[in-house]
Amino acid sequence: MAYKFYGWQNTDNVHPLDSKYNKIKDPKVLYDMLDNIWCEYSCAPRLRKDWSVNNKTLGQCSITAFLVQDIFGGEVYGIPLESGGVHCFNNVDGHVFDLASEQFGDKVLDYVNVIKQERSSHFSDEDKFNRYKYLWDKLNELYLN
Repeated sequence: MAYKFYGWQNTDNVHPLDSKYNKIKDPKVLYDMLDNIWCEYSCAPRLRKDWSVNNKTLGQCSITAFLVQDIFGGEVYGIPLESGGVHCFNNVDGHVFDLASEQFGDKVLDYVNVIKQERSSHFSDEDKFNRYKYLWDKLNELYLN
């Protein structure tokens, strides 16, 4: 499969923290799994009207980035957007990648001037936490059990 997410070339040496995730060999495998899970429900509510199967990563960034952190470790960072929002991505031991970057098409974001993101602030939003839990539940149901 040809990958288009930002940093896909840097993910071969990123491996799960725990053997229970051995089926998820690297972030590309996780991307393939999530490609079958991301949906309108898991999309951020403010973007749902624009979500489609042709743009599956739209509105999926923070819940995906924290799921990646659970599996591979590292830190979650945010890129301030012109709209006032923040787009989340991962840095695992210097390997920077963004499974949800395709929502921006050909636009390349600034992955240098970023802000560390905290799980507690993101998941204080109950809807966001429920969407994150949905991804986890589906990942376990379809691939890990």
